[in-house]
Amino acid sequence: MTETVFCSPNDVNLLRPGRPCNLAAEPSEGDALAEVFAAVRMKAAIFFRVAAQAPWILEQLSREAVLPMILPGAREMVSFHFVLEGTCYANLVGGESIKLTRGKVIVFTRGDPYVISSSPDLHLHSAVGRPKLVSRHIPFTESFGESGPIDARLVSGFLACDSRQYNPLLDNLPTALVGDFTSDSGFRSLAQLTGFAIDQAAAERAGGQAVLGRLTELMFIEVVRQYFEKLPPDSVNWLSALRDPSIGRALSLMHGDPGKSWTLESLAREVGVSRSEFADRFTSLVGVPPMQYLTKWRMQTAAGLLCESVNIASIANEVGYSCEASFSRAFKKIVGVPPSRWRQRQEPLAA
Repeated sequence: MTETVFCSPNDVNLLRPGRPCNLAAEPSEGDALAEVFAAVRMKAAIFFRVAAQAPWILEQLSREAVLPMILPGAREMVSFHFVLEGTCYANLVGGESIKLTRGKVIVFTRGDPYVISSSPDLHLHSAVGRPKLVSRHIPFTESFGESGPIDARLVSGFLACDSRQYNPLLDNLPTALVGDFTSDSGFRSLAQLTGFAIDQAAAERAGGQAVLGRLTELMFIEVVRQYFEKLPPDSVNWLSALRDPSIGRALSLMHGDPGKSWTLESLAREVGVSRSEFADRFTSLVGVPPMQYLTKWRMQTAAGLLCESVNIASIANEVGYSCEASFSRAFKKIVGVPPSRWRQRQEPLAA
């Protein structure tokens, strides 16, 4: 692969695995975070290299503008930029500038518009001179440097995620996350693996796309883990609830066996607190009462099984409903349409 200023169409690799690729293929038993990672199903991805000459800028359009053009059928979009060399700045539209240096990764979790540039105050309309158009492929890129040394190299990409109806991880992550791979071993390993995987995918060698997809999944998981470990002790959201001894245990129980006949009493008993204390603390940390959370997670699990064409009666039994009719009523109440109708709406990604 030849490296150019920003990217050319030949630098773009579209990964279309036969089956959705789970971010945690083998979640450990009792690990609610791993179970939720497994529900964030990466449907496809585009990756590209960036080699930029200052002044330079990359403007990312909104999720609604991007997904129909590059990843049809996807519902959520996550984008990332891994800095191999140099320094750049990331700006969410209307937000503060974030400085990124060698070994840093920024992940945008909601598909919101943003700008990556060579200086914190640079915008497309503020640049001086006649812009040289490099590519009208997404992402839309322009270069304002006619010549000179490369001052920044990045590996960037989009992940299209099928989060289905309810995913507390994506719902509780901030709009932008910064991961740190600046340790010598961490940066060297990620940089080498990223370059190797992109070259493999570009050369269409067997397994190259799978390597690149798995590497990106692991990078995303590591960035989320770093964020999770740095949460303030007094933070109140789903992620902080995982650290609470009783509520974290209850979440793991529900995620590990959503089809079990859980009640408020049985969950409280399992985690060793009173019924009232458990209900109050769970609602305070998670934002919804325990039984409401369980119902939502059951429908999330059911939606995933529907994507795999599992028999609806079997799905009902797996998520804790004794008959298909009662499951269908619950599914329609949460999702808005019956299971059979929802399954019909799920269109595969364009080939």
